[in-house]
Amino acid sequence: MIRPYGDTMNDGKMQFSFTLPLPAGARGMACAKALLAQMGVADPQVVHCEAMGEGFSLYVCYGVVPQGIDPDTITVSEVETTALSQEDIEQLIETRLGREIVIIGASTGTDAHTVGIDAIMNMKGYAGHYGLERYKGIRAYNLGSQVPNEAFIRTAIEKKAEVLLVSQTVTQKDVHLHNLVELVELLEAEGLRDKVVLICGGARISHELAKELGYDAGFGPGKYASDVAAFAVQELIRRGKG
Repeated sequence: MIRPYGDTMNDGKMQFSFTLPLPAGARGMACAKALLAQMGVADPQVVHCEAMGEGFSLYVCYGVVPQGIDPDTITVSEVETTALSQEDIEQLIETRLGREIVIIGASTGTDAHTVGIDAIMNMKGYAGHYGLERYKGIRAYNLGSQVPNEAFIRTAIEKKAEVLLVSQTVTQKDVHLHNLVELVELLEAEGLRDKVVLICGGARISHELAKELGYDAGFGPGKYASDVAAFAVQELIRRGKG
């Protein structure tokens, strides 16, 4: 059994951060502390309180949790693919597929964030990892943000895309889930779902969630263009698309 680590191994110390619909002040701090106590957190301490607009306040707290976890009892859903470098992916496209593949990507629905999809698609990439536009053998189209799912599918048909990438950042009221599910339903209605490799990504996207929603793979934080391209190319090969 393991517990969170703070100062010493398995001391159970954790940091909490949350917002309450209360003005910043003594009452709000007391409520934050009481809330943690009701959650079973021992020795709760409010170390920071900050106003977050009229009638709202942010709290940063510390406390000790008694619970532990046995890592061996936890199952993890991960993308099952071999990690490859850009050069390996380009060679695989040339030798196993023998043709250029078309990939389109966008932040769909009302999502206006472009950082994630740009990091994967744009030539300059992110953190030293080049985007798909730089890959030989890949023709990448970045459609940007706030792209309706219907328009996304039309472009996929026009460009004869084999791989569709969807980035979702906005999660208020689970709007990202609505956008993701709607795209799958529209693809199924068009008879296209099984003809494309469908991938989603974002700060709160996991592979497990993606599979539940009907996607082939999901990529969360810490993933780059090479991770997405490695899966997409190997999936096309697995499907006999060479």
